[in-house]
Order: sequence, then structure tokens, then C-alpha cells
Amino acid sequence: MASERRGVGVTTPLGLQAIYQECRRLYPSQPNPLQVTAIVKYWLGGPDPLDYVSMYRCPGAAQPTVPEHWHYISLGLSDLYGDGRVHPRGAPDRPSGFGFELTFRLKKEPDETGPPTWPAELMQALARYVFHSENTLCAGDHVSWHAPLDGNESRIQHMLLTSDPQLQPLRTPLGTVAFLQIVGVCQEELQAAQRWNGVGMLHLLASTPCTGGAWLITDMRRGESLFEINPTQQERIEQGVQTEGSNLSGVSARCCWEDESLPGADGHDIGSPILDSIPPRLGAEGAEAPWLRLDNSTSNESQQWGWEGQRAGRRSVGESEASVPPVPHELVRTRTIAAVSLRFNLEAGLLLPLALRGRILHGRHFTFKSIAGDAAITMVASGVEGAFVGPECPYAAHGPWLQIFIPERFARRILMDLQELVTPTKIILPREFNWPDRGLSIHLLPEQAFDPPLL
Repeated sequence: MASERRGVGVTTPLGLQAIYQECRRLYPSQPNPLQVTAIVKYWLGGPDPLDYVSMYRCPGAAQPTVPEHWHYISLGLSDLYGDGRVHPRGAPDRPSGFGFELTFRLKKEPDETGPPTWPAELMQALARYVFHSENTLCAGDHVSWHAPLDGNESRIQHMLLTSDPQLQPLRTPLGTVAFLQIVGVCQEELQAAQRWNGVGMLHLLASTPCTGGAWLITDMRRGESLFEINPTQQERIEQGVQTEGSNLSGVSARCCWEDESLPGADGHDIGSPILDSIPPRLGAEGAEAPWLRLDNSTSNESQQWGWEGQRAGRRSVGESEASVPPVPHELVRTRTIAAVSLRFNLEAGLLLPLALRGRILHGRHFTFKSIAGDAAITMVASGVEGAFVGPECPYAAHGPWLQIFIPERFARRILMDLQELVTPTKIILPREFNWPDRGLSIHLLPEQAFDPPLL
């Protein structure tokens, strides 16, 4: 990528023109902001989906108190050109391209004379995920990154997404465009968003000036989490989890499963008694959060997120992902399973208490989707509509998609046995948990257990 300044001419494509006009409304004194531009455009075979990232100097505001900061705005997730070179041709009443652009607000340091460019690469990485997976992003979503966002030493290593506080949604001749702002957070704040919900966590961050304030500005030098600054906020999280549960409906993870009642079979070898031919979809929970990325390798974004491009067409990750089987209905039938073994790496395993306490005990479902293959594991509570498991058939698989029915009493029993995962100190792997009377076992394995075999 390269930095340059641009001007707006009379031949500016319609999509670009609409975004530039909205930016000029906010920054009339900065008609030609510094831009980071893809050297080889995506539609010419380049690796970066965003054609440009504009960078503005925002003076902040007095009421509410907003410090001076750098404001980054992407161009390329929406349809900029209207000629089909990147996105299908749209219409004014439909989303333009993916229907949104990304923004980011970075606190300006006193000695800075120009905006750092690393946020542009961060935005390109998220854009590559969107293009590879065809999942859109929504306000309240969260992304685990597991590395300082700027590549230096910082506690800000993860992201939440919210609506940009200043940029207004656009209705253009090529479709509608929203602006989603990236908010940098630390590990404890990400975990709170997972356990409860992203929107609630964003409201707590916005209520404290040093954790973002009203405009949720990211400060890479922030050394304390919200809960270290204001310990009483932890009580609000616990209250929310207790009364509302979690709105995280699934994660991408290192996981697999094996049918212990079929020696030699695993989550990729399907072929036992038929239960029915077409599984129903799980009850949709349209406001729920998307898949959480558990792997920060940037070498292949298409394998780090979501369903790895298994869905046809574009789909909002705000829709219930667990309702989408990872293989076509007509190709695989559903089979019952008498006993099953679940296998997770430690990071995914540490989310099991969240899945049980925040989801199953609130009558919901939770899915672990393998980042390395087609396998998926969905835990289902009593009362979830459309599940193909239940009291008479607690374990069943549709292709590599496994569903597990967990009634409340069994969920509480599992939680008690997994107590060491709630406040882990040092867990020695491999670690095994067994419920032989239920035909279920859970194995926490080291990372190398999930590496593909060498040929």
C-alpha cells in the first residue's frame, strides 16, 4: 500500500462520490486528506480489498469531552464504481456491496504530525475476512486478535465494532452504506463482551473517558482495563450474564469430534443409521453476535473465520450462524450417535463454561466451528426450535455437523466438573473430562494435536 493525497473530480464514481461528500460534511477544511491506497487494486488481482483508506485529523469536541484524534475511513467494502468490477450491481434500496465501510478513531499523541498508517493494514485484514467469508459485520460484533493492534507493546489486542458516532448511513444510487467503527479493547474487556454482549460492553466503555469515552476512541497507550479503572463495572457484567445470558452464539475454533460408538469414525466419516434426510434449521436469533476468531495468523484469512466461505452469497454474521449446516442438505443425511468425544484446544475449551452458563442455561444454542475443516459442534438446550436432537436422541450428526442436546440438569453437572476452567491457573494438557453414563467425553489437547499430518 502507498500513501497519497487525492482530489475529487467531476468523474468520481458514484459510490466514491457519496462517501467523499459525507466526509466533506464532517471535515470541510480537509478536502484532500492523506490516503493509504492499494498499489494493485483488488479488481486487478491485488491482495487488498480496500481501494483506499482516508485519514482525517479530528479536533474532537468540548461537549461531550472528546480528545483530538485520527479518523480513518475505508473505501471498498461498499460498491464504489457501480460497474460490477468488484461487487454485483446494486439498487438504492439494497446494501451497496457488503453494505458498510469500516472506520477507526485513534487518539492523537502530542508529538504526532501525521496519522500512523498501521490502522489501514488492520482494516485491510478485516476486509480480507469479509471478502473471503462473505460474512458482513454488525455493531456489537467482536474480534479476538491476540496481538497488539499496532504491532508494538500494548494491552489493546482485540476489537469490538460499533456504529460510527458521526458518519451517517448513506442511501446512494448503488445502495445503502453504514459506517462501522473499530474499537480497540484489552483481553478482559473482550472476555466480558463474550460472556455478556458486545453492545453492553461498548456502553460501559463509552461511559468512562479513559476507555474511549462517548466516541469510543482507541488509546493504544492505555495500560488499564475498564475493570481495573472501575471495579464496580465487573458487577454489572456478572449481573448481565446472570439475568440475560450471552449473545455470542458461536466461535471459530480448533476443534473436532469423534463418534465413539463407531470405531474408526470421526467427524468427517459419516455413515450410520438414518434419522431423517433433511435437518431443520435451529431457531434464528437475529440480533446475536458472530463467530469469534481464535487464530491470529494473517497468512490465510479465509481459514481463520466463520464458515470459511461455505455459504453461497452474502450473509450477515448477525444472523444465527448455527442455523446454517456446513454442508448442503441434499448431499448428506442425519444419523444418530450413541457416544461422542469432543476435542478442543485450550483456548476453545476455556469457552465451554461460557457456552453452558451464558447460553445453554438460558435456553439457547452454541456452536464451535472448526477453523481447519468442515467439522462443527452445536450444543443445544431444551426448547431450541428446529434442532434434530432431543431427550430421546441426544447426539446426532448431519455430515460433519454434530448436535448435542444438553438438558439443564446435565449442563449444571458439566459446569461443576469444568470448574477448573472458570478460573484457570495452570492446566496441564492433555486434560480429559468424562461422563460415561451420558456417553460424552471432552478432551483438551495441545495445539499440535490439531496440526495437519505431514505428507
